[in-house]
Amino acid sequence: MTGVSSQPERDDPVGDQPGGRAVELRTEQLAKSFGDEVVLRGVDLEVCRGQIVAVVGASGSGKTVLLDCMVRLLEVSGGRVFAADHGRAGSPLTEITRAKERVLQRIRLHWAVVFQRNALFSGSVYENIALLLREHTKLSERAIVQRARESLGACALDVDDVLHKDRDELSGGMAKRVAIARAIAIDPAVLFYDEPTTGLDPVVSGSIHELIWNMHHRPRSTGEQRTTVIVTHDKELLRRLSPRVVMLHHGEICYDGEYAGFGGSDCEPAQEYLREMPVLHGRKAGG
Repeated sequence: MTGVSSQPERDDPVGDQPGGRAVELRTEQLAKSFGDEVVLRGVDLEVCRGQIVAVVGASGSGKTVLLDCMVRLLEVSGGRVFAADHGRAGSPLTEITRAKERVLQRIRLHWAVVFQRNALFSGSVYENIALLLREHTKLSERAIVQRARESLGACALDVDDVLHKDRDELSGGMAKRVAIARAIAIDPAVLFYDEPTTGLDPVVSGSIHELIWNMHHRPRSTGEQRTTVIVTHDKELLRRLSPRVVMLHHGEICYDGEYAGFGGSDCEPAQEYLREMPVLHGRKAGG
């Protein structure tokens, strides 16, 4: 990571919404530019614990850049990002924009990211799941095997068939399920998905929709609700999951609300986007 500051940890004084729901993530006037190209223009977003939030928008609208800034894979150009720190009592909302590496690592231990191309490394399915557990938990190898088997089973995979398969032996749908199994093996508070159904046929995509829903509602070992953030072009995913929809347009949020109201008469960019969405998803799948 670059740009690590020596500033102390900062907690947001208000970690809850008025209705009492804990805030999991918050951005304040988040901006990101690449040279002269402005991608995000002062994005204010708050995600509460237990929500499923889908971030949508045309290609180049800044969806993945927003996701990468929220998890600090990219440094922001302006504004602030806060995240609940589940490694501290009470999970206080903590600024991570310029946090030290030790703070980021502690927070990230409660996150899991399922990347568009899965990011499975060469080797077996088991090794893909076991690596993070070996590095960041005190689980025995026997317990890690059990955790891997449970995670694969939860993702509706034939455990005995896939556990020791090599990454290169997996079909597209199986690889996606393995990526999700690896993510849930660490019992995350927050699951981030970047285009989870890109390149998959409609039948497999439908099974991934169901899996995302099931993993979101699968209780953590602590009993806490999970939070899910999905970057997607998949209109069918929105229809089936009915998440809170956040639409980016020219680097700004132009719609933030229930799926049932998405594309309403007061949001012309959303209407146009919905008309084009299946085409955009097809183009994305085609590379």
